[in-house]
Formats: sequence, C-alpha cells, structure tokens
Amino acid sequence: MLWRQGDVLIESVAEIPARAVLRGGPPILAYGEVTGHAHRIAEPDLVEVWEYGDLYISAIESITIVHDEHGPVTLPPGVYRVWRQREYTPEDPRIIRD
Repeated sequence: MLWRQGDVLIESVAEIPARAVLRGGPPILAYGEVTGHAHRIAEPDLVEVWEYGDLYISAIESITIVHDEHGPVTLPPGVYRVWRQREYTPEDPRIIRD
C-alpha cells in the first residue's frame, strides 16, 4: 500500500532496516519548504520514528498524519517507509507540489 500527503509518500513495508537509528523528538516526517508547516503524526505516543536514509515509522495502533494544507492520512498499525517525492532535472532537483 502507498499513501500520499502533498510531497510526502508513505509505503507499507515488512520491517525497519536493521541499521536504522531511533530518532528522538517530535514525530515530524517533513517540514514544508515554503510555509514551514510540518507533516506530523497526531498521536506521538503510538509511534517510533527511525532513520536510515529515509524515515521509517513503527505504529502500534492506527495513527493520523496531519498537515495544515493537506487532508489527514490515517494509517493502520504497522511499519512504514516515508520519503519526499522529488522531480529530477539535470540543472536542479526540486520538490513536486500539488
């Protein structure tokens, strides 16, 4: 399964990579480059966020990803990979916007 919220993509995966590192702090998945609004998890006590190149989420219950400019995304319990969609041009990679 794959979910999208703006330029943030979330994919259901089997497991978190063994070399991933647990990230502390609030469960922010990405900050907006223009507005500074964050793609964040509304239920911080229900998740762990890991980092290994991309971000990985381990959710023990259903969680909601929220952002001020996009509708909420609800994920069932599970493990997820999170990354930002980018458009490549030889001159300058850039983020795709809705």
